[in-house]
Amino acid sequence: MTGAVEQRVDIAIVGGGLVGASLGCALVPLIERLGLSVAVIEAAPLLDRVEAPWQPSFDARASAIAQGSATHFAGMGLWSAMAEQAAPIRRIHVSEQGRLGATRLRSDELGVEALGHVIPNAWMGRVLHRRLAQLPLAWHCPARVEAIRPEAGGYRLGLSDGSRLQAGLTVLADGGRSGLKERLGIESREQPYDQVALIASVEVSEPHGGMAWERFTGEGPIALLPLRGQAMELIWTHGAGRESRRLALSDGDFLAELQRAFGERAGRFRRVGSRHAYPLSLITARESVRPGLAVLGNAAHSLHPVAGQGFNLALRGVMDLVAALEHGLARGESVGSMAVLADFEARRGADRHNVIRFSDGLIRLFGIDSPLLSHARAAGLVGLNLVGPLRRTLARRAMGLER
Repeated sequence: MTGAVEQRVDIAIVGGGLVGASLGCALVPLIERLGLSVAVIEAAPLLDRVEAPWQPSFDARASAIAQGSATHFAGMGLWSAMAEQAAPIRRIHVSEQGRLGATRLRSDELGVEALGHVIPNAWMGRVLHRRLAQLPLAWHCPARVEAIRPEAGGYRLGLSDGSRLQAGLTVLADGGRSGLKERLGIESREQPYDQVALIASVEVSEPHGGMAWERFTGEGPIALLPLRGQAMELIWTHGAGRESRRLALSDGDFLAELQRAFGERAGRFRRVGSRHAYPLSLITARESVRPGLAVLGNAAHSLHPVAGQGFNLALRGVMDLVAALEHGLARGESVGSMAVLADFEARRGADRHNVIRFSDGLIRLFGIDSPLLSHARAAGLVGLNLVGPLRRTLARRAMGLER
């Protein structure tokens, strides 16, 4: 790492995707009040300019944003812009194929306008990057971290664009794909589910009315999330290898098989966009903090999408890190001190444990093929639907309003 002029920054964010960009935006009060210097390193080039006209795509990937996450974005001054392309979730219906039991949730039961929202990822990224473009950040894009090593007071980074950074705090928010965790000796626990999520946008014949569906079938769970208009985001879980045949089907044959698997509660499936498949595992980093280092988002934990909690958990991690930084800096701590990072880890521990346990337990419970257990699951769904306070408590936790 010689030859280039080094730049000293307080915080280096590795990854400019949804999690890294959210962190940059959440740091605005500290940047403006304390003059923190922040660098963002993103390997992928920006696909389009933030000032270009928005052209929503039927094939766009989308994320379910819990009500608590919407509140966080509102606190950053971003929610009004994000809401322009958001579809509210007003009702949730959870059931098991072949059983009468079901659990239903309604936003009006909980006294909220929506249980959550579904937003195209590209639109969220556009809103976040538009805000970042207004900040005095050092933006390295496209660039990769080619060298990283700890030193007194933080980490030293060598980038593919020739830049060299000294960072008091380095945040890995790169999704874990870059291999930086492994190069630093941070191991991950991986529990493969032997499942693949097939994701696509589908159009339904009836207005969805803000309904989100979660249906557990013998092949795996099927989730439908409302999008704007009469489109819905499909997340169809398959046993590993079984998705290949459906990826190769014609649109008509695919929709026919989806109709047979899901039924007609949501109406007739009339159109499907591009189909994509993603292997599913529960991955958790064995370390999420070191002096001068924090790990966020999928780099820290990758969850099954059945409960729709991955990004919401990550965003709460973003907010907890900012809160720990604010408190630590007020006490005179440095940004990368273990006092600050221990505070962050203490804030995250219980939330992360509870969400991982819930989502993992849910997929394993409904993945066991047993007639006796199937009856018990159906009874549990009926019972949960009848016990209002318990149902509302679980809903508020899923919404990110309680931990």
